[in-house]
Amino acid sequence: MTDAELSETPELTEPVKPEAPRLQLRDPLPPVVDTPAALAETCERIAAGTGPIALDAERASGYRYSQRAYLVQVRREGSGTHLIDPIPFDNLVPLDTAFDGNEWILHAATQDLMCLAEVGLYPEKLFDTELAGRLLNLPRVGLAALVEHYLGLSLAKEFSAADWSTRPLPDPWLVYAALDVEVLVELRNLIDAELVEAGKREWAAEEFEALLTFQGPPERKEPWRRTSGIHKARGRRPLAIVRELWETRDAIAENRDITPGRILPDASILEIAVTAPQDLNALKSMKVMRNRGPRRFVSEWFDAVERGLALDEKLLPTTGQKVDGPPPPRAWADKNPVAAIRLGRTREVVTALAEQHDLPPENLISPQLVRNLAWEPPAELTVATVSDLLAVQGARPWQIALTAEPLTEALDTPDEAPAEG
Repeated sequence: MTDAELSETPELTEPVKPEAPRLQLRDPLPPVVDTPAALAETCERIAAGTGPIALDAERASGYRYSQRAYLVQVRREGSGTHLIDPIPFDNLVPLDTAFDGNEWILHAATQDLMCLAEVGLYPEKLFDTELAGRLLNLPRVGLAALVEHYLGLSLAKEFSAADWSTRPLPDPWLVYAALDVEVLVELRNLIDAELVEAGKREWAAEEFEALLTFQGPPERKEPWRRTSGIHKARGRRPLAIVRELWETRDAIAENRDITPGRILPDASILEIAVTAPQDLNALKSMKVMRNRGPRRFVSEWFDAVERGLALDEKLLPTTGQKVDGPPPPRAWADKNPVAAIRLGRTREVVTALAEQHDLPPENLISPQLVRNLAWEPPAELTVATVSDLLAVQGARPWQIALTAEPLTEALDTPDEAPAEG
């Protein structure tokens, strides 16, 4: 049979999955709420609705330094969808009052909770559809994937990376934003029923409760070390120049509310640091200064280079980053071979438990907690002391109940470092 005949034989070709129908708005696109009168009317309508409140926010992360919300979407049964522009208002506290302590439904809550708090919106009850999907061990937990899985509808995400600080916002963007809350209530109810059936509803409740006090990711120490390609800056002096350039860029970006990479890309920081131009003209002649954006601040960049070059040897940054807690696991075999063995055993336990309970291992227990335990177990190793240590480091009761005893047994196995030679 020829290749052409083979490709035309229906029974030998995989069936093409038909595209799911596109999710559509059930109501006309609402106007953007951007005046006190419109906000007051919106609050009245939301307060008159029933049931939980579907909520979302759009930021401009790829364009702006701040993580503020540039649009807040709300939908509630009996109230419809509302698109609120937070920029004209000092805060959205009247909206928080209208919510009256009812449950919020968010997708990937940790992405939006901080920017919503910034405008005065704080949940008292919460349901996170993404986190619930993870607890159900679904293969894909993005909003579009969940909408297709549970509702058989496709949800386009073409404007997820748009510049939401744009004014006025184009209608296609607003439709996209409204669709993000269009079926969140239905989705929440279907996922909730599956959590109950799987015996995981109480686990989810503890996870959602923990989100109510979410304060954002921990602040990074020496954030400049996250500069992409920093391994090219070999030596402490080039690293000092990277740090000075990064901090200068960060200050400019914050002042102008522009994402740092649009002012000076990481690759340009590395090129300047490695070259270490000795005078302003040398910096101006570099390829990275041909673009108008970086060239606008050429004096600031050169000042940063000079500070890095003039820094006393004792104050130069180390080539390795100082970390609190255990080192990266790849270094354990050399630094603490006994701990490396413990880590291997505890990881095996977590993997087996995750399979048993149909959970992703990282949702069963934080990998960082497992590393902390393996690196430095409690002096008195009991289920109680392991439970206490897990609790102090943020593990939820359901996680402790499932993992504390098996982890204790894994840690209690005699440690034998591999023989030398």
